[in-house]
Amino acid sequence: MPRRAGLLLLTLIATLAVLPAGARADGDPASDVLLGENVFYPYTPPVSAALQRTLDAQTAAAARARFPIKVALIASPVDLGVVPDLFGQPQKYAEFLDQEISYPTKQPLLVVMPNGYGVQGLSAAATATAAALPKPSGKSTDDLAAAAAKAVPKLADASGHPLAAGPSAAGGTGSTTLVIVVALGLAAFLTAAALVVVRRRRTTTR
Repeated sequence: MPRRAGLLLLTLIATLAVLPAGARADGDPASDVLLGENVFYPYTPPVSAALQRTLDAQTAAAARARFPIKVALIASPVDLGVVPDLFGQPQKYAEFLDQEISYPTKQPLLVVMPNGYGVQGLSAAATATAAALPKPSGKSTDDLAAAAAKAVPKLADASGHPLAAGPSAAGGTGSTTLVIVVALGLAAFLTAAALVVVRRRRTTTR
């Protein structure tokens, strides 16, 4: 009986040894989310809806521009699941996460932590651009999202895949705002002009 138990244990160890890294390291939340989404957001506190829309739109635009970047926002060790010791080491975590999500196809990856960035799958020019990015302005989840929203267009541009005009980090577009203002002003002008015409006609008919 002890011999049989020993054989079973050896079989289990051998099986674990040949499993893919992803199967053995299961429990990393970002690796699961990024298989189907472009952005992994911290659990708590949640990133503001406006910033989520902005970052989602930017990564979608990047994919259309043939720069399918994945972004992981890591605000605390909790966001790292089974590898909390990699918190504060964005580049090491980027290397770990890359192994989880880039099989069989390599793809651009950006990791944002309060102390900086980690990248994988970028060109030399884009990697240099990432190294020159200023750190997030704070440690909050919104700070990380805002930093990522500024980084994605720069990395895309450095990679030779500039994004089409899209939402700003504030969650809107300057051109859209201008159009709305002009449209409202024109509507007000036309309304006032119509009132003047109506009044003149009434005066004439009297």
